[in-house]
Amino acid sequence: MFVLERLESPGGPIALVTMDDRTGERRPNILGRAALESLAELLPELENGDFGGLVLTGKPGSFSGGADLDEFPQIESREQAIEGSRAGHELFARVRTLSYPTVAAINAACLGGGVELAFHCDYRVISSSARQFASPECLLGFIPAWGATQLAPRIAGPEAAVRLIVANPMRQNKMLSAEQALELGFVDRIAEPEQLIEEAISLAREQPPRMEADLSSTSEVVRRARAQLDDSLHGAAPAPYAALELIEGASHWILEEGYRAEEKAFADLMFTPQAQASLYAFDLVERRARRGAGRPSVEPREVAKVGIAGAGLMATQLATLFLRRLGVHVVLRDLEQEIVDRALETVRDDLAAAAARGRLDPDEAVSLAALAAGSTSYEGFEDCDLVLEAVFEELGVKRQVFAELEDVVPPGCVLATNTSALSVTAMAEGLKQPERLLGMHFFNPVALMPLVELVRTPETDDSSLATAWTVADRLRKRPVLVNDGPGFVVNRLLTRMMVVLLDEIERGNSVENTDEAVLGLGLPMAPSALLQMVGEQVADHVRETLHAAYPDRFAVTGEGSVRSVDEIREAVLEALADEVRYLLEEGVVASPQDVDTALILGAGFPFFMGGLTPHLRQAGYTYEVSAPTR
Repeated sequence: MFVLERLESPGGPIALVTMDDRTGERRPNILGRAALESLAELLPELENGDFGGLVLTGKPGSFSGGADLDEFPQIESREQAIEGSRAGHELFARVRTLSYPTVAAINAACLGGGVELAFHCDYRVISSSARQFASPECLLGFIPAWGATQLAPRIAGPEAAVRLIVANPMRQNKMLSAEQALELGFVDRIAEPEQLIEEAISLAREQPPRMEADLSSTSEVVRRARAQLDDSLHGAAPAPYAALELIEGASHWILEEGYRAEEKAFADLMFTPQAQASLYAFDLVERRARRGAGRPSVEPREVAKVGIAGAGLMATQLATLFLRRLGVHVVLRDLEQEIVDRALETVRDDLAAAAARGRLDPDEAVSLAALAAGSTSYEGFEDCDLVLEAVFEELGVKRQVFAELEDVVPPGCVLATNTSALSVTAMAEGLKQPERLLGMHFFNPVALMPLVELVRTPETDDSSLATAWTVADRLRKRPVLVNDGPGFVVNRLLTRMMVVLLDEIERGNSVENTDEAVLGLGLPMAPSALLQMVGEQVADHVRETLHAAYPDRFAVTGEGSVRSVDEIREAVLEALADEVRYLLEEGVVASPQDVDTALILGAGFPFFMGGLTPHLRQAGYTYEVSAPTR
């Protein structure tokens, strides 16, 4: 609801309008049909009142999360899509044409339609605590439909508009902070949270002059952006291209023409396979993964101290993450003190760098660094609540580490391995308490990749799993539950794909052709680049593990003739469909949705593909499943 409060002031009354869905801070304000009807009911009072200014803000914790995606399936025709877009245009335009100054006081997350409503105000002031300012529509397979493609370039210029509407969404939905929104020109001022409304009223009173941005370079900016899209998407997703056309049109259309063009483009995109797949993917990542499919209902144990066995690159990244997100004591252990010291120094440097970028208070960075310690012994592990193993990928080494840990840590301590492919069940053999061991497979780079594969063995108990799940949540990761099996989900599928591509190269195909075959699916990174990022040693280890388990499917033979790019792509899809079937039959995952969630979060599969299984179905590949074997 849009709730009006009249604020009397020496300069005349101010209309303070608060968006509030009455659910408290547990969910964001959503601009669905009921919200728009509430705004429509309020507008006559705003239009006919004696107000000297309008301040529009949100309830605590949310300015607006944008349009209600749950209502999108109710759009059954192109005409309905146009009507929905036009309804927003007409309502927001009435805010824009109010006879007195209007200010959006952006108190918290401001996304999608919330950004568009703010753009229809004369001014915008944002809270310094706001960390999410974004227009994610292109990620979801459609375009902003309530004015952003027309107003963003007019407010902040074409480069900023392209970044907000096209570039950031296609970079895994990157969002702007308050400082970035100010720097790019989307907001006029930053205020401390407690001063936000006062600052907004001041803006309304002062009415500083504003000039529309220079749009003379729009065509060149759009040309460069389109070339970048070609390099990353190869034309596989229509929405960002349509958004660029609309941004370019804003340089010569009047606003009403731009509104009509947005409505048409939105209707054109709503029923594309990419948009439907994106809505499915969004539901997986933002709802199903957040709810935690398969999460035990038991209470987790408290985690006040974390041990990390190992002090290499991955262990160091994990230590920094645990410190920043949990704020608990972290102790590392490795075989050489020099390695431990280097890891601790890197942790301190990473925290200091975060403080220098304004993402961490400098004093907090120093305090967190003081919580980290390490040595070549297990000193300090005796009171850990969770120990994560991140040592060399060799089963015997990991078994030895867990056997040593079991003699040191308390009985309630959860033991976890970060292995990328080895059997967690085999690691538990010989332990006195195998039920407290599970996998927590993080992806590199740890700070950026949102997925954690939580690997359950036949003996893992609910309490240990629930504890690991809660820790992953607190780390701001998205856990996906998998049962123990070689390579789990992401590495198993990516390796199956790599085996096909390596086989094609052995036949005489070029690396360029094999890369093109996969990039044509819309994947964010060429396989050759992915291999370099992962590292040949890790990739070889995973492939060897999978070859040992499934020699027929994970062997490179080089037999056969050279094939075209399209034929290579078909071979990749056929292999992936086959491997998905095995994952489901073996019970490694409970459903295709788990496969899709893991690949979106752990391998960057684009939303417009809907993960993997919808794309396989659309392309005519099946993964028929018999009864699970476990």
